[in-house]
Amino acid sequence: MGVRAIITGATGMVGEGVLHECLQHPDVEKVLIINRRPSGISHAKLEEIVHTNFFDLSSVESRLTGYNACFFCLGVSSIRMKEGKYYHLTFSLTLNFARTILSLNPDSVFCYVSGSGTDSTEIGKSMWARIKGKTENHLILLGFKDAYMFRPGFMYPTPGLKNTLKFYRYITWLYPTLRRFFPRHVCTLEEVGLAMIHSVTKGYDKSVLEVEDIVRLAR
Repeated sequence: MGVRAIITGATGMVGEGVLHECLQHPDVEKVLIINRRPSGISHAKLEEIVHTNFFDLSSVESRLTGYNACFFCLGVSSIRMKEGKYYHLTFSLTLNFARTILSLNPDSVFCYVSGSGTDSTEIGKSMWARIKGKTENHLILLGFKDAYMFRPGFMYPTPGLKNTLKFYRYITWLYPTLRRFFPRHVCTLEEVGLAMIHSVTKGYDKSVLEVEDIVRLAR
């Protein structure tokens, strides 16, 4: 059986990029996206659920079965956010969603987008990095067939997509230089999407994927 993936965050830059790769890839049979608002995307492989409460999935659980992958690309910025709220929207929300997916699809692969600089020790000074690190650690131990934590740095956006963050318009010209001199911190959004697909079809020998691992798995 090919890849049958649930994707969150498809109305954001990373999720839209991952969805784009999935819809084009021959190994992906079906994609279900779960969003708080409609994506406006139509494709023969694609099904969409608009659902506002990611802490209570009971009303849509019947539509979440039969998948072998979940690409969790949903996230919020920690800028000007208090720690308690960021914890609630990052750790609590993600673990609640993951537990639901695991209960319905116990033989599935879970891919989580955290970020470069995530703190696996959970004791560093950076609030967001500690919480992301705790989220990663719990996901790895949750019981999925495989769980991969993606830590991209600078991602060159996929041309033509509508949810690219605005400030990328002003810095994408730096990409060739950054890729050449800082290869451990720079990849493309296309590589992130391909690496997620390959994590299901090929697997990988690490649970935590830094940029170099993402690039390697994308090949």
